[in-house]
Amino acid sequence: MTTQTMNELYKMEKSFTYAGRKTNEISFPLGGIGSGSIGLAGNGRLIDWEIFNRPNKNSYNGFSFFAIKAEHKGEVRVAKVLNGDLHPQYTGRGSGKFRGFGFGVERESLAGFPHFTSTEFKGEFPFAEIQFIDDQVPLKVKLTAFNPLIPLNDKDSSIPAAIFTYEVVNSSHEELDISLVGNLSNPFTKEARNDFADYGACKGIKLASTYHKPEDPEFGDLTLSTDSEDVSYQTYWYRGGWFDNLTVFWKEFAAAGRVRERNYNLMKENAAAATYNRNDVCLLSSHKTLAPGEKGEFRFMITWNFPNYVNFWNPGECGDGDRCALPSWKNYYAALFEDSTKSAAYVWDNYGRLHRESLSYKETLFNSTMPDDVIDAISSNISILKSPTCARLTDGTLYGFEGCHAHEGSCEGTCTHVWNYEQVTPFLFPALARSIIDARYKATMYDNGKMAFRMMLPIERTLKDTSDCAGPERAAADGQMGTIIKVYREWKISGDTAWLRSIWQKVKKSLEFAWDPANSDWWDKDCDGVMEGVQHHTLDVEIYGPNSYISGLYQGALLCASEMAEALGDESGKKYMDLYEKGRKWVDENLFNGEYFHQLIDLQDGRFPIDPELGEIKYQIGEGCHIDQVLGQWHAHVVGLGYIFERDKVKKALESIYKYNFIETIRDYPNACRIYALNDERGLLISTWPKGNSPKVPVPYADETMHGFEYQAACHMIYEGLTDKGLTVVKSIRDRYDGERRNPWNEIECGSNYARSMASYSLLLALSGFEFDTLRKHIGFNPKINQEQFSSFWSLHLAWGNFTHENGNIRLDVKYGSLELSSFQSDLLDGKELVEVYLDNSRVAVTRNGRSILFADAVRLEAGSGLRMVLN
Repeated sequence: MTTQTMNELYKMEKSFTYAGRKTNEISFPLGGIGSGSIGLAGNGRLIDWEIFNRPNKNSYNGFSFFAIKAEHKGEVRVAKVLNGDLHPQYTGRGSGKFRGFGFGVERESLAGFPHFTSTEFKGEFPFAEIQFIDDQVPLKVKLTAFNPLIPLNDKDSSIPAAIFTYEVVNSSHEELDISLVGNLSNPFTKEARNDFADYGACKGIKLASTYHKPEDPEFGDLTLSTDSEDVSYQTYWYRGGWFDNLTVFWKEFAAAGRVRERNYNLMKENAAAATYNRNDVCLLSSHKTLAPGEKGEFRFMITWNFPNYVNFWNPGECGDGDRCALPSWKNYYAALFEDSTKSAAYVWDNYGRLHRESLSYKETLFNSTMPDDVIDAISSNISILKSPTCARLTDGTLYGFEGCHAHEGSCEGTCTHVWNYEQVTPFLFPALARSIIDARYKATMYDNGKMAFRMMLPIERTLKDTSDCAGPERAAADGQMGTIIKVYREWKISGDTAWLRSIWQKVKKSLEFAWDPANSDWWDKDCDGVMEGVQHHTLDVEIYGPNSYISGLYQGALLCASEMAEALGDESGKKYMDLYEKGRKWVDENLFNGEYFHQLIDLQDGRFPIDPELGEIKYQIGEGCHIDQVLGQWHAHVVGLGYIFERDKVKKALESIYKYNFIETIRDYPNACRIYALNDERGLLISTWPKGNSPKVPVPYADETMHGFEYQAACHMIYEGLTDKGLTVVKSIRDRYDGERRNPWNEIECGSNYARSMASYSLLLALSGFEFDTLRKHIGFNPKINQEQFSSFWSLHLAWGNFTHENGNIRLDVKYGSLELSSFQSDLLDGKELVEVYLDNSRVAVTRNGRSILFADAVRLEAGSGLRMVLN
């Protein structure tokens, strides 16, 4: 790799701005964890209204938008929708009578009304900024939009709200009266009702329906609010047929002066009020007078409350074959907030803190001295938690689909083998990570230790539902073993041995199912530490015989279980360790071909199903170079287990994955699978056969570039010292999500907002060399790049903050929560003299043991506190 290319990979400039065609595909999700979201498009439109307890891609909520008007002494200088140009295509999308393909751009886009010529979109999740550009407009307008995202505070990060702050500068030479207007459509057409109220901290209009009862699936409401002191409003736009409502709105808005109230609630004699069956729209305007050069802020918020989450996609069947009533439950956010006015009031009352803490997190992460593509990959995929991929059950448990189809979740059940890859929740929201574990052991495990790899909803039906589409009886070898590693991870992060003890017997049983005689898939029938039976896995098929892919996860689970057993005084730990050592030795001696680990399989082995026409077993890897061949070792690095395979062989395997699976130009590579990269794009394939001998029908998805797998492999390359290769893979992914080709905040696999992409957070762990053990009150950092001037965000259990190394000083700062430490470790101490250690301004007594600093007494860092270590 050339020096120029390396400089590009390691560059420190931060630029997350999109312009022109690079804004085409942007939809930036604004919403809470498990509460749905509204998409902010690259040109300022509000799209992808996914707040109704299901995905809703490519949607508008009627006429919901913002607009601005400027007047001088009663003469209108500007009246524009706060959108930029809509870029092609202009023929229309979708299908339908009198709309869709062949009918032009949707009216809901407001592209038919005066608007700004262009936009520049800056996205640093959870904050988005849009500069509205138009040389003919005597105003400079910038939008900042966000929803609270505060690591370790899952409650405030789950608020169903989208917050918009428009900053307007009068760039003219005359005083201007500014009206900034929010318009919001009522999603109901039956007995819809709009009501304006002054709520004290804000003024707003609540949109609801009197037709639906509180228990109905459709029941809910939205509120458009502002904290402005000076407002005008229309509870209702004009009602009419054809294009009347939009026509009258524009004439009233674009005229001099303020809009006048219109309230059909007070006009019962009006025939239109009784018969109108279209979506009503409300208008709320904030007013300020700005002198030349003066700046004003206009803040709005859209909140929502659709409390009844309904399982419409797989409701189950009654005993007589009739469809049951749709199972439903209350959203977690609905347990916190009675309706959308209550969530609005909460945000306005706490706005300063919510904004400050969210901004502190964003700035800490984005100031980390890591390549742009890494920060981009980490931050953008955290947005998956805010997408309809995720829900929160009434008690707060996090539940996830794999991703999103257009109008329903993609593959339900917080699927064990897909969610094995995500690393966001354990570090940013550890309580949510533990909630997934608790639900899994509560609802998905049979008496013999076999675990369903998908949870049905409600989760209590998982082991009862035997319908074809449920498939709960299946066990996934990779998911079941990975869950044990995650239990270990959550234990090490939380330091909560009481929690571990509460689930230990089920954890133990799920591990021992590998050799249980009742295991009809005979994973490790001879109990030798190697899986050789029928192993269902995340590529949606079974892999047969010994392979490092599943056995690595198994051996990692054995090693984790041995340590957990020892901590709990369970003598089984010795057996688990013996099995681990035995299995590790066999894999290292039998499954490494000199370049990489492979699957040991005779494709004519009659113990497994043979395709009669092909004369061999289908869907195997065999001599292939598989992207996940050392997946268990990646997990081991993340949780601090050390090496479960021989170190040199692991590194060689990663070098081979890069050598054989990274394709510089996809256009010349045949792909019969799904197309996630094409033309001049680059990527890391699932499996290749550099030594020939490819099965006639190999493992599914072999030719795909699936981002979660790619992030895992890239991160693992970094752990093994192949940093330039790992960063090249990361860059190849984010180049595909450039705003023109695909949406930077929606990585796709089996649908949108795919959960596996949250593996990208592990890049932060690898590049910072983050190590942790809350049980021992230990933390450490071993940066892989920019060691002389390094900065990184970190988050763990009850605190998050920043780690820096600069000018001979190491600093560990807590920005939120509190952290108690007995020891600190860093490779940066190698060859350096430790002069002194300070907690804020007080010197701390320590001893040194190589690269470790041991505190004489445990130190406690509160928010705003910092440790400083002076080196020489």
